[in-house]
Amino acid sequence: MKTIKDSVHDHIEVAGVARDLLDTSAVQRLRHVRQLGTVDLVYPSANHTRFEHSLGVYHLADRALSHLGIEGRQAERVRAAALLHDVGHGPYSHNLEALVHRRTGKFHDDVDELLATGEVATILATHDLDPDRIAGLVAGEGRLGQLVSGELDVDRMDYLVRDAHHTGVPYGTVDHGRLVRELRFVDGELALAEGNVQTAESLLLARALMNPTVYSHPVARIGKAMLRRAAERLLDGDSDGENERGDEAIDAEDLRRMDDHDLLVALRSHDRTATDAARLGRRDLYKRAVWAELRDTPDEIVDADHATVRGWEAEIADSAGVDAGDVILDVPARPSMTESSSRVVVSSEIRPLGRQSTLVEALNTTQRDQWRLGVYAPGDLTERVGTAAVSVLGLDIDGTLVSDVRPGIHATLDEFATK
Repeated sequence: MKTIKDSVHDHIEVAGVARDLLDTSAVQRLRHVRQLGTVDLVYPSANHTRFEHSLGVYHLADRALSHLGIEGRQAERVRAAALLHDVGHGPYSHNLEALVHRRTGKFHDDVDELLATGEVATILATHDLDPDRIAGLVAGEGRLGQLVSGELDVDRMDYLVRDAHHTGVPYGTVDHGRLVRELRFVDGELALAEGNVQTAESLLLARALMNPTVYSHPVARIGKAMLRRAAERLLDGDSDGENERGDEAIDAEDLRRMDDHDLLVALRSHDRTATDAARLGRRDLYKRAVWAELRDTPDEIVDADHATVRGWEAEIADSAGVDAGDVILDVPARPSMTESSSRVVVSSEIRPLGRQSTLVEALNTTQRDQWRLGVYAPGDLTERVGTAAVSVLGLDIDGTLVSDVRPGIHATLDEFATK
């Protein structure tokens, strides 16, 4: 057994298959992948990594298994899956996941090949554990997969508390101890026991508050958009597969296995991305030229695919008379709240939280109000680019192009985060 001091859970005891997996290169690589990507551009202390988060998820999974009375090989499978659940993450965590998926068809929880070969596979075999079963749990398959990836998973319980702790914001605090203790399997579904509607609501509320203040803070979004653009240039290379200095273009599968440091070195080493790397390195970020609400944005823009968005960027740049690289169009996904389908036991009946809680609809409305389309450009070009973007995109905006406050509505929570 190994005991590790953790900033959130105090002492974590790692034993069995998890102890043997701890020092594999697949797990140790996560020491160099930041949990929150570009959020440290807003909150300087947000430098925690996927490694410590994985330890936290393992710890909560181990406690949940104990409360649920699950032992033996079944429990060891879940413990292994909890520790390994993030080994498929590329550099900067979720920031580049959409780009990697377009090029490889893989998401971060597609870990089958990572677990089926090499030292991880050897350790799993030593403990008589099937890599395919572990990969299935990581993807949320089966009854026990709900513990690792689901509406009430221990992954969510750890990252909310950990992200709040390292950013210093008070919004992500949840009673993860009670959440773990009150988990039950009812007719094969993971649910919270009777009397825990408010416990489930706390998880929902924490996620809703963390979104505008941390995960979707405007500065973090701009940094993420610039990083995505740079990584896309890196993958594109030139027509002959090399850049101006003869450096070979990076393959998407290679990018998927990089850590944060590897990617920064690659960006700095290629002519086509060196300027992007320099801007990100000194926090010389683009500024908001347009910040538009959902109600002012046509549906065809909200639902547009990547190629269409890139086409609009080129059209905006042409209309504004600027270089194509000076315009970034950032269209978030439609607001959603998966936690609202969390199951709670009420009057001996399993009910989705959205059916039981009046808070859910209020938070759904809040998320729609907080949604913003962003158009970003270098600071001295924002007025030209903003005017062109409104025209090209057909946005229904009156007055200022960048506003966080609707008339008659209180300021959104991102007003109170570090600027």
